[in-house]
Parts: sequence; structure tokens; C-alpha cells
Amino acid sequence: MAVRAVRGAVQLERDEAGHMNQQVAALLTAVLERNGLTPDDLISLWFTAIPDLHSDFPAVAARGLGITDVPLICAQELDVEGAMPRVVRILAHIESDRPRTEITHVYLGAAAALRKDIAQ
Repeated sequence: MAVRAVRGAVQLERDEAGHMNQQVAALLTAVLERNGLTPDDLISLWFTAIPDLHSDFPAVAARGLGITDVPLICAQELDVEGAMPRVVRILAHIESDRPRTEITHVYLGAAAALRKDIAQ
């Protein structure tokens, strides 16, 4: 097994805890499904949020999915003028037999515009 990294992002419609949980859970589920992963394949998850998000920690969504024995961390993105608002990003470290070129990075909804080069 190799250690790989998977990126992803989602733009929230509003800054509300329930909405954040729902959208981040959808993002994590898509990352797992599109890469043929289970929670046992996760090594760690790094979440970042744009400074305009205050309602909850994105990691709460992972715990809600039953991801309870994986190290999680949340951090704030740089406050860059003109950045897309209300975005949560993830960087998942995983164990996988897939070559790096076959890892599927997941950018949901409007967040696909952030990385057109790797969004699938």
C-alpha cells in the first residue's frame, strides 16, 4: 500500500452548521466512493475553511459519518481578496494501491471552478 493524498472542496450556500455538515459529508462521501475507499483507508483528514465560515467545524461532518478513529484537523484558509466565498477544502491522506494518476480529486458544485485542472 502506498500513501496518497486526495483533494476536494465544496462551496456552501450559507454559513449554517447543519448545511455545513450536510455539504462536507457529501464531499467526504464522494471522495471515498470515487476512489474506492472505506474509512479504514483514511490516515488523516485536514479541513480548511474560508474566514467567512463561523458556524461549525467542518470535521464534525466526518464524525457524523462514523469516522471516529482518524486524526482530523481544521484550519482557516488565507483571507485572500477575491477568493470564492464559503468554501471548505479537504486534504485526505489515504492508503491505496492506486497510482497517483488514478486518484480522483473531488470538487463539488461551484467549487469545481477552483481547480479545473484536477476536478473530476
